[in-house]
Amino acid sequence: MQATLAITLGALLLPGIANSSSLSVAEGTPQQHEGFAIGGAFFQQPWVSSPASTTARDGLGPLFKANSCIACHVQHGRGHPPLTDTENFLSTIVKLSIPAHSAAQQTAVKTLGIAPEPTYGDHLQTLGIKGLPGEGTPRFTYTEVHGQFKDGETYTLLQPQLHIDGLNYGALHPDTQFSPRVAPPLFGMGLLESIPDAEILANADPDDHNADGISGKPNQVWDIATQQTKLGRFSWKANQPSILQQTADAFRNDIGITSILFPEQPCTTAQTACHALPEGGKPEIPANLLETVVFHVAHQPVPSRRDTDDPQVIQGQKLFNQAGCVACHTPTFPALANQPHQPYSDLLLHDMGEGLADKRPDFAASGNEWRTPPLWGIGLTEKLSGHTRFLHDGRARNLLEAILWHGGEAEAAKQHVLSMHKSEREALLRFLNSL
Repeated sequence: MQATLAITLGALLLPGIANSSSLSVAEGTPQQHEGFAIGGAFFQQPWVSSPASTTARDGLGPLFKANSCIACHVQHGRGHPPLTDTENFLSTIVKLSIPAHSAAQQTAVKTLGIAPEPTYGDHLQTLGIKGLPGEGTPRFTYTEVHGQFKDGETYTLLQPQLHIDGLNYGALHPDTQFSPRVAPPLFGMGLLESIPDAEILANADPDDHNADGISGKPNQVWDIATQQTKLGRFSWKANQPSILQQTADAFRNDIGITSILFPEQPCTTAQTACHALPEGGKPEIPANLLETVVFHVAHQPVPSRRDTDDPQVIQGQKLFNQAGCVACHTPTFPALANQPHQPYSDLLLHDMGEGLADKRPDFAASGNEWRTPPLWGIGLTEKLSGHTRFLHDGRARNLLEAILWHGGEAEAAKQHVLSMHKSEREALLRFLNSL
């Protein structure tokens, strides 16, 4: 069935996807436009628990985080992190794992990238159906971190500390590793998937042979559909090889919907009541419907840039280059040369320093390493998502704070920004907000 899905999905994709960022292109067939619309409906509308009269949309849970894709990706944009220490994790997940010691745990790492926490698995599911309690309630508290620019202006950052209250299935393993992550935006996913592996690997320098302090490395991850190790390019640690697997993983771990890639519910052996509840079919989302959602995600357009001729924007772009930000936020790839949009990402892993470390390895990614997130569309975050929180856990309240959290390989670039005058910092931010 996995081969069948790959074939049908390939038939549905628009021709020349590398030259198209949305379904507005003329070569889109009626079948493709219909598939995009159907996928959009399943992306937006909520799932319900089983049994239900709505058989096409039943199977929610038993444990879950949200009841739809749009709940986390409002307008297909960035998730909404908790803005206060009492606010719920609306579209922020908490990943769990433990260090792999036993043979079984080491085997799990080969295909999952991590060894799941024994009682709660690899995702904390905060909700349950039919009286089944959710696993627990995460929250942040914040500690202020103070600093100063070279020109004397001061700043304050927020360092989050994760807490999980009301664990309903027993204690966590004492060595549990946690990684809270905000849902990333979905702009241009199909374009990123169209980039040949060789173009991404051409920018890799894991041993920093050119001695520039930047040692981007690829993540090598398990592809379930092909049963092979492949280049990771999606998610915060590049731990997903394809839009298909990323989407199917979100269906299972966020909504509790099984698929041909993930046929089992995310219930651990300790959660016996979870196993006893009815399902919405096997799998709960059929292959043809899953592929329409994947098609819909793959063809999300990239927002157009704004104010590109503004002198301040042009100055900001020069400062972005001078600071060395382009060493990781690579503007584009040869495969996207004819595109009007530039991702500003190398899709590689980089050590971002202790300040941003989650201490949770994921396949080849260490606890200090994160994939360079694409910057296209970042200037529209407030308009689309209703906030200006950035980084993997949403700690940065604006783009300048996001820069100031950079460390590790990005330390030199951050120091360059710290030495800028206020007018230069404003120009830099104006450029970023034009993307």
